[in-house]
Amino acid sequence: MAKKNTPGDSTIALNRQATHDYFIEERFEAGLALEGWEVKSLRAGRAQLKESYVILKNGEAFLFGSHISPLTSASTHVNPDPVRSRKLLLHAQELSRLIGHVERKGYTLIPLALYWKRGRAKLEIGLARGKKQHDKRASEKDRDWQREKQRVMKER
Repeated sequence: MAKKNTPGDSTIALNRQATHDYFIEERFEAGLALEGWEVKSLRAGRAQLKESYVILKNGEAFLFGSHISPLTSASTHVNPDPVRSRKLLLHAQELSRLIGHVERKGYTLIPLALYWKRGRAKLEIGLARGKKQHDKRASEKDRDWQREKQRVMKER
């Protein structure tokens, strides 16, 4: 059965650079501990994941560097910090597994997408290894070849 795309379930922000710079090996879904003004800004689509990353500290996961622009109408009585660190809500089993993977050499946690799921903001994080320059060239070459192949098949 196909997934229904309801108005409540939609993408807020994507990190397109992540697949270019990293090999994504595993994906996890995490909730976010947000303040009220942040939720209103997310509903307005004012979020950016471009230079953000996930850090594991004291057995907890935090999102650093993501930018959520405050709405002027929603944050009159609070002093909003658009780039504050936000706690990620994960199961203890997932956290211990991530900690084990990150402590291995070369693994990092990258935010991939921010989206709504049943009215709650969710963050998709990827367990990733960094790409070297020649890996980036190879994936670009492969992507171009796939595009060319599709073009040739379409002409027939």
